[in-house]
Amino acid sequence: MQRIVDNFLAVTKESVKTITYESLSNILRLINGLSAVLLSILPGKANILEGIQGWELRPKVRGPRLPRWMENGVSSFNQFVHELSVDFDSLSSSGEHSAEDDVDDYDDAYICPATPLTPNLIFSRATSFAKRERNRRHWLMSIIMFLLIPARIMFGIPFYFCKRIFNKGVRAHTAKYKCVSSANAAKKGMDHVVQRATDRRRGIIEDLHLGIEIVIETIFDVIHHATRCLLSPLESLRMLLRWSSSSSGTRKIDNDDSDAIVPTATLADSDPTPTQKKTNLSNTLNTDSRKCRDVITELGYPYEAINVVTSDGYVLVLERIPRRDSKKAVYLQHGVFDSSMCWVSNGIVGSPAFAAYDHGYDVFLGNFRGLVSREHVNKKLTSRQYWRYSINEHGTQDLPALVEKIHEVKTKELKSSSQLDTNEQPNSDQPYKLCAICHSLGGAAILMYIITRRVENKPHRLSRSIMLSPAGFHHDSPFFFTVIEYVCLWLAPILNPIFPGLYIPTRFFRMIVHKLARDLQNYPAVGGLVQTIMSYLVGGDSSNWVGVMGLPHYNMNDMPGVSFGVARHLAQIKRAKRFVMFDYGSREANMKVYGSPEPLDLGARYNLIDVPIDLVAGMKDKVILPSMIMHHYRLMKDGGVNASYKQFEYAHLDFTFSHREELLEYVMSRLLLVESKHKTLKLKRKEEIMSI
Repeated sequence: MQRIVDNFLAVTKESVKTITYESLSNILRLINGLSAVLLSILPGKANILEGIQGWELRPKVRGPRLPRWMENGVSSFNQFVHELSVDFDSLSSSGEHSAEDDVDDYDDAYICPATPLTPNLIFSRATSFAKRERNRRHWLMSIIMFLLIPARIMFGIPFYFCKRIFNKGVRAHTAKYKCVSSANAAKKGMDHVVQRATDRRRGIIEDLHLGIEIVIETIFDVIHHATRCLLSPLESLRMLLRWSSSSSGTRKIDNDDSDAIVPTATLADSDPTPTQKKTNLSNTLNTDSRKCRDVITELGYPYEAINVVTSDGYVLVLERIPRRDSKKAVYLQHGVFDSSMCWVSNGIVGSPAFAAYDHGYDVFLGNFRGLVSREHVNKKLTSRQYWRYSINEHGTQDLPALVEKIHEVKTKELKSSSQLDTNEQPNSDQPYKLCAICHSLGGAAILMYIITRRVENKPHRLSRSIMLSPAGFHHDSPFFFTVIEYVCLWLAPILNPIFPGLYIPTRFFRMIVHKLARDLQNYPAVGGLVQTIMSYLVGGDSSNWVGVMGLPHYNMNDMPGVSFGVARHLAQIKRAKRFVMFDYGSREANMKVYGSPEPLDLGARYNLIDVPIDLVAGMKDKVILPSMIMHHYRLMKDGGVNASYKQFEYAHLDFTFSHREELLEYVMSRLLLVESKHKTLKLKRKEEIMSI
């Protein structure tokens, strides 16, 4: 009876799983199909989705997509069979007779028809005769064991009772430890199974599949135990007594094993004994929580992190790919809703940070204030107080602290390593050359930094700046940004107290967004629809917005955010049609900060820029249009700045999150101009010394 019930429950459980999985899959197929229909109706999708992997709008005549375990149309197993047949053919051809002669010699062999993978593979029927012989022996042994059943019963019963009496005392002594070890083994084994299962998941859909399976397994497990208790009450009572006698020891060990510990072993280890490895929450939930440090070190590059404290108490992280003996350094500054991850996200070949390091530069990666973790020297600082800043603080607080820290580190390292050139002036304050590469908001902050340092008669330490689609002028922008402008300016008194910072507030919702981005990549039509709608909102910019959402720096632990003050500052710039510093809203407040009733106009002071500026625009960029980059260029030329202008067929995020060889070549060529100029000055100095 128990077996019948178990079989019925097993069949029912699998049926429920199948129906649930198929229902969920059909719903997802329906959503993906409807998204494909909507995507086919939307205009302009071809330009938006062009070049983004996974979303092909033009049908192509091609063969079926092969699974990952097949290479060049041949599976690994077929390749193994082919190599085996080739080896067999080489051995057979080395003899004095051919494969056909072998067939004549062996009546039980035959030749498989020739194929491209197995030309003349020979099989033998000898294994079938061996199998028949084993079956005969099996039946013979079964008959003998059946005839010996009376003798087995006669000698087995006394031996059984002796064994029970002998083991009774030993079982009472070791029951506690056996129960403890079984509890540990069960807990660790379950953790190991869950860990292996979650490692294969990618997004919320896979999490939902796993959750449904766990719920179904739990329900049917409860039903199975209930029916077993009803059908076998004596066995249930015996298990209950056994559990109650050992519950104290089990409870003690459960308290000790509060952390999940998974036994792990690595293939080809010298000692294959499983080691204890603690899991964390990100591994359990299968979220990508890598940081810039992890990406750099995994690719084999050196890494260093330096904590920098600004004058107003914000703690910034200055990350570095160190080349300590180099006299040329490069500083990379990210844009809005971004971090230093953007400069290393394309791997070794397509990332500007790695390209600069490979060219001999000491690479520094800056991070603006604005992380969800809210690093500050004042641990009691509230969220509203932390997010109370604008672009002014990026240019006048963050960048001065970061650049001065670079100057301090480089000067100390070069002087300690005796790398100073003997021909350089002994009073030289900067024994290295520092260039800056910046994107979007980072470009506006760099310009503000250079101009304000020049106004204050302080050194800015920069030798050149390469600006990729820099912010600063936004009066020519899509309609969506016009709506944001009016919302930020008119509703600022209401929105500022409610939303001091623009970010995803809790770890749970950050995890949901991170996993949804992965699901959008797994379902092409839905991802293409979301990508198209987001591009519509920003005026048709074809950046891979969905792909960027899935990057590790948007994870459940932390993410870059933006203060409402930065959004309000950008709205003021768009309204004024000038590159101005933040307007505090009253003449008295502006007088206190700037010494004038109006905020400082940076565009009118471009003549103070004393370093070469390379402006790069994207022809497909709808966030910061090429006309706005050209406006920067014209004002710089009118101010006598050594500026250059270059255009590429890029969208806004293509400058950092896409692999663009021509962009890297251009950036590296502009950096080399500083080196060549430095060499020219050294030659002139040598000539002056020789003439004296």
